[in-house]
Amino acid sequence: MTTRLFGEPVARVEDERLLRGHGGYLDDLGNDALECAFVRSPHAHARVDGIDVDDALEVDGLVAIYTYEDLPDRLAEPLPLLIPHPALTQGRTQYALARDVVRHVGEPVVMVVARNRYLAEDAAGKITVSYTPLPPVVGIPAARAAEHLVHADVPGNVAANLVQQVGDVDGVLARAPHVLELDLHVERSASTPLEGRGVLARWDTESHRLRMWSSTQTSTGVRAAVAAKLGLALMDVDVITPDVGGGFGVKIVHPWPEEVLVPWAARQLGRPVKFVEDRREHFISAAHERAQEHHVRAGFDDEGHLLALDVRFWHDHGAYIPYGLIVPIITSTQLLGPYKPRAYRVEFDSLYTNTLIVTPYRGAGRPQGVFVMERVMDAIARELGLDRTAVRERNFIRPDEMPYDHGLIFQDGRPLIYDSGDFPASLAKLKDLVGWDEFAAYRAQAAAEGRRVGIGLACYVEGTGVGPYEGAHVVVETSGKVKVSTGLTTQGQGHQTVFAQIVADELGVPMSDVEVVTGDTRRFGYAVGTFASRAAVMSGSAIALAARAARAKALRVAADALEADPDDLEIVDGVVRVVGSPGAEISLGTVAVLSNPLRYAFDDSAQAATQFAVGDTSKPPVGEDDEPGVEGRDYFSPMRSTFANGMHAVIVETDPDTAEITILRYCVVHDCGPLINPRIVEGQIHGGVAQGVGGALYERMAYDEAGQLQNASFMDFLMPYVTEVPRGIEIDHLETPSPLNPLGIKGAGEAGVIPGAAAIAAAIEDAEGFPITAMPISPSELFELRRKHSEGNRS
Repeated sequence: MTTRLFGEPVARVEDERLLRGHGGYLDDLGNDALECAFVRSPHAHARVDGIDVDDALEVDGLVAIYTYEDLPDRLAEPLPLLIPHPALTQGRTQYALARDVVRHVGEPVVMVVARNRYLAEDAAGKITVSYTPLPPVVGIPAARAAEHLVHADVPGNVAANLVQQVGDVDGVLARAPHVLELDLHVERSASTPLEGRGVLARWDTESHRLRMWSSTQTSTGVRAAVAAKLGLALMDVDVITPDVGGGFGVKIVHPWPEEVLVPWAARQLGRPVKFVEDRREHFISAAHERAQEHHVRAGFDDEGHLLALDVRFWHDHGAYIPYGLIVPIITSTQLLGPYKPRAYRVEFDSLYTNTLIVTPYRGAGRPQGVFVMERVMDAIARELGLDRTAVRERNFIRPDEMPYDHGLIFQDGRPLIYDSGDFPASLAKLKDLVGWDEFAAYRAQAAAEGRRVGIGLACYVEGTGVGPYEGAHVVVETSGKVKVSTGLTTQGQGHQTVFAQIVADELGVPMSDVEVVTGDTRRFGYAVGTFASRAAVMSGSAIALAARAARAKALRVAADALEADPDDLEIVDGVVRVVGSPGAEISLGTVAVLSNPLRYAFDDSAQAATQFAVGDTSKPPVGEDDEPGVEGRDYFSPMRSTFANGMHAVIVETDPDTAEITILRYCVVHDCGPLINPRIVEGQIHGGVAQGVGGALYERMAYDEAGQLQNASFMDFLMPYVTEVPRGIEIDHLETPSPLNPLGIKGAGEAGVIPGAAAIAAAIEDAEGFPITAMPISPSELFELRRKHSEGNRS
């Protein structure tokens, strides 16, 4: 009997190929292609006065040089604003090549194509661009002061102002027994996937079709954008996503300037063209995230019930805003987490600065929101002298209040309604896992040894599985193998494994017989993309529905062949059989043969489907409303997002002399509904926790006053190594199914990173005894905070 695979920790089928070096990444392709390099702005803000390419023309191997003046028609227009919003009244996007003004260091100005990258770089180095520097706007305070403008036609550097409110915030605050105010800050960071961006394009001069490969999180999005910019029919553009060495959000942006310039050049030159960015280019010309400043007023009663919450924050989105307001909208709505203040108001400004653009980075605005809310919870507990878990418990949404409507609009334009979750049960699990009630004794023992330790926790809710849709196609081959295609892309999540598990269960076939293809518009042309922890929920559900359709067709065809009722059939290990009738069976491959009435016999198996072998001569070979083959195609389009949740607890030790911070234990309770593959979910959590540690203690984008990024390399940008990631991350699961999809699942991709900074800040605060209000925090900064609080206490 076929073993049910949903819920089993099946080993990833992708890993052997990838670990043996058999992966095919963008730079492994196109060895015959011309390559390009870009002359990029060295200034954060400057007017482009002139471009002199004369010296570059002497470089042997140079093929072409392009500036803005060479770009035709739609390619000369600004790149698209991908997600418009009514509040985004001053949306500005960049040109593929700078037109008159550059607004951040790294903005592309000139494109050079040559026989190879070395020659392209040589030629680029001989091009002289004349600039007149303009005053840069760097950081949120400078943007708010608006002494200088990033865009001359955008007053105050404000692209958007958005307010959402539920209840009488001012009235409740005025009557609240206690009110506290906090100022909280989170710095810039970035995804920094090990493989940066890259694109390869081939133009077929005979068929007038474009084929391109991109290291992207949305092959269908790239196809649509490139077709629009180059004036091509959508069906004349194929986009294929090869193996991708990480995305974490930065590769959901489309099109990048290079993604339209490279195929355009390939078409112009009639030769394949490739671009692969280097590490510095990724730091200064891809995208960042996280930087926000928040001012909070919270009103609460004597028992710690949060009566009103008023949040004002400022979001730094960089020089342009191609991805719209998604990140600050997520902060403003997901900030509430598992809590239910009686009144809530949130207002944000999204601000232009002369720094790199901001687009979603794993967690996408949630780490900032969780940091704010959890700092508030800890501040209330401190103010009232209550246990921090007790304050949270008293403010939780209860399980019997699900579905819970916050009265706000989420990032997908749909109401913010939680579908499921049991927050008190999750907290109870977390307290047991970390030993919350026993920590006081541990702290006393550590103190006796001269050690300083602290414990912190943070809770979050994550909207996952956002729409609008994903689809899938499942085909049973005459060999009995099953081919599955879905349009979203893969960046290492284990899609080939979990999607195969779903199909194997739904169809009753061995998992080894299932092959999954993602991110290839030739195989599946309608899709949205991989982001927002949506792949399992969206494509997983679509694949399940498509597999069920294929199963129904298989049972119907097999019922005819076996002269049985379809309801009496089952499929086990790829064989359709009559329940209770040993020997009455037919292989799924033979069913596929019979489903396709043939005139010609191509091989032995096909003979069974030819016109003199099968068929009821009183009926047409292919019935009305039927079609040949055993296959299913379906789409999943939910009413709204699912909401996963979780809680993290951390124990840290801070060195009394050097202020170094060491994570001693890291515990996670996670609820993403039923687990398709616990091994993969826990791997996602491990990776997320590692990124959360980086965001809390190490990673930041260090801009100087001139807008120059001072740490644009892995020599200077600190990432946590395995030595900094806590050993043995302890994980427990709670599974509350979602009613919004056929599998009951919720997303898991981003969860591990979301509460990291908040939980670690709480633990440091507990160890040190003074508030932590900004993250990340370095040993030097903690040392300085100690000095300030020591001086404050003496005064």
